[in-house]
Amino acid sequence: MIRLFKHYVPLPILLLALTEAAVLFACMYLGTALRFVGGEHGDFQSVGPIFPRAVVFTAVMLSIMTAFGLHQRQVKQEGEWGYPVRFVASFVVGLVAMMLFFYAVPDLHLGRGAFGLVFLFALAGTAVARFVFMRVFKLDMMQRRVLLLGAGSRSAKVEMLERDHKGHRKFNLVGCLPLNNSECCLTKTRVFHDQTSILAVAKKYRIDEIVVGVRERRNGGLPADQLLECKLAGVEILDLPSFFERETGQIQLESLNPSWMIFSDGFTRGSLKDMSKRMFDIGASSILLLLTLPVMLITALLIKLESRGPIFYRQERVGEYGRSFGVLKFRSMRTDAERDGVPQWAKKHDNRVTRVGRVIRKLRIDELPQVFNVFRGDMSFVGPRPERPFFVKELTAQIPYYPSRHTVKPGITGWAQICYPYGATVEDAVQKLQYDLYYVKNHTLFLDLIILFQTAQVVIFGQGAR
Repeated sequence: MIRLFKHYVPLPILLLALTEAAVLFACMYLGTALRFVGGEHGDFQSVGPIFPRAVVFTAVMLSIMTAFGLHQRQVKQEGEWGYPVRFVASFVVGLVAMMLFFYAVPDLHLGRGAFGLVFLFALAGTAVARFVFMRVFKLDMMQRRVLLLGAGSRSAKVEMLERDHKGHRKFNLVGCLPLNNSECCLTKTRVFHDQTSILAVAKKYRIDEIVVGVRERRNGGLPADQLLECKLAGVEILDLPSFFERETGQIQLESLNPSWMIFSDGFTRGSLKDMSKRMFDIGASSILLLLTLPVMLITALLIKLESRGPIFYRQERVGEYGRSFGVLKFRSMRTDAERDGVPQWAKKHDNRVTRVGRVIRKLRIDELPQVFNVFRGDMSFVGPRPERPFFVKELTAQIPYYPSRHTVKPGITGWAQICYPYGATVEDAVQKLQYDLYYVKNHTLFLDLIILFQTAQVVIFGQGAR
């Protein structure tokens, strides 16, 4: 796992993206050169600079492939044809995008024959690269060898994580060293009873990192001298919250304590970071308002034709630092959806949703008016989703650290929205809070861009809506 701009990126995914970038870049040169070999179709030098074309082609294709979910942490189960359809569809969209680029920037235009070769080479080259990666990373290469320190209930969660992610795990749980004759809660993991030297065990079993799973570290509960010896020998030492943060993209509430939040890297704010995020929000919201205006006008007309009532739905939500604001959405439910005045969770197949509402919810069109909230500064494009005051009060009383999600601006989309399906229970709120805390801790413009690209996949394939 590599950490880029505070966000953990799986090493295989990073290597795959870099390989694809090299393939796409090379294909622009290869396709153009082959088209003009022998001078039959003109002189290669007369084509002009290839480098800027290669850069644009690589950036466009990688962005679209990411938006189509081809650089996900794990492959979703969509049947035998799900992955090939996404792959081919991404190249079809890429072809259209490049044609529009050549039309908009005629100085970098590339002839149909040359670009046809470039496109075919790129399609074949990336397909081969992906095939090789899928074969290689089934061989347990690059999996970190992990040793657990402690065999209690906290350590058992690491064992459970490995079991749940067996098909695409990024670590190999080699074994466990129990401490102080504590009860062993592990069922499948090998337990090493030789506690004379942690370093000796680490060397014998080629351990890459040691995960400390014990809660009590005072009064000799933690062999600090031996752990320091291991660290100086090149073995990485991780506490349980940091391990789960890296492996799951969450901050686990069960293993969290205030001191970790205070002393760990992250959970910081800065004027430069806030200013760059605000500038991005203003620029992107202005462009998006212009681009989506026809869609919003058509949606407004359809809502008005289907049912009486307002086109927009304004609702009080809790924003940054607990301040309330009115969020704007297209109305997707009947006007009497909460006739008794009591807020309700949205349910699967909710009968309060209108026919037009079902479509615009699936495509996330109902969220488009929130771009006005972003432009005004009530929200950002990326951040924890804002909740209603009623639910915030209820969840704050039941879930620890819930108010921490309000230390950043709420967003139209967020890390929790792309990592977890739509939730309608307190248990779902706990899971989403763990993703929100990861975002609050690690939010950067880089992570925002990743979330926006992956949100495009959710919109394209209609996932997560109710």
